[in-house]
Amino acid sequence: MNVPAKGSSTTVTGTATAAEPAVTESARSVVICDTQPVTAEGIRNLLRGTPDLRFLSAPDSLAQAAEVVRKQRPDVLILDKSFGIQAILDWLGELQAAGTPLHTGIVVWGVSVTEAEALRFLQAGARGILRKSAGVPAVIACLRTVASGRSWMEDCVFRDSSRSERYPRSELTSREQQVLELVEQGLKNKEIAGELGIRPGTVKIHLKHIFEKTGVRGRYGLALNSLRDRGLVSLPA
Repeated sequence: MNVPAKGSSTTVTGTATAAEPAVTESARSVVICDTQPVTAEGIRNLLRGTPDLRFLSAPDSLAQAAEVVRKQRPDVLILDKSFGIQAILDWLGELQAAGTPLHTGIVVWGVSVTEAEALRFLQAGARGILRKSAGVPAVIACLRTVASGRSWMEDCVFRDSSRSERYPRSELTSREQQVLELVEQGLKNKEIAGELGIRPGTVKIHLKHIFEKTGVRGRYGLALNSLRDRGLVSLPA
């Protein structure tokens, strides 16, 4: 479904009506780049009732979104995962390689987002992970958090929502903490073994103990939980 040919994006002014709260001068600007124009319209309507956030535009391609980021410097850009995981990762990489500080906080959202995908997006420079099924409070919380310069992710992205209370990181052995830190950096077992001068089988044993102590299953979930524990990613209460 294509955006009408009249223009590559739709800009909405901050003019308020009697039925809408007045947008404050300090309102954070939000751009959405989505494969479905009706979704962008939904975000625009949602922000009409949020004075501290204002809808700026809706580019319909990654190339146009990059132009908006460079020229209009919005506070937040919501990016549809449907453009393709690798395409988004490459796009984020190109923004990072530009050599200038990225003023815009990127939020990747989709119908579904796995732990592995969330971790890759965050490592590539995204600051928000959101599912399209999220409720209005979650969407607003995400936009406000990312606009303020922090990172945000829905708790439901984690596969094991019923996991037990996390084991304190300080209770891990020194070697387990080393393994965990390398997992957070995205290293595979063989690479971790090379870094620490141990066998890959030994790495597996350490990971097994870490999983047991943290109650988390899977290396991606482990890395995401660590980001949360260190306050690098905000989650809804």
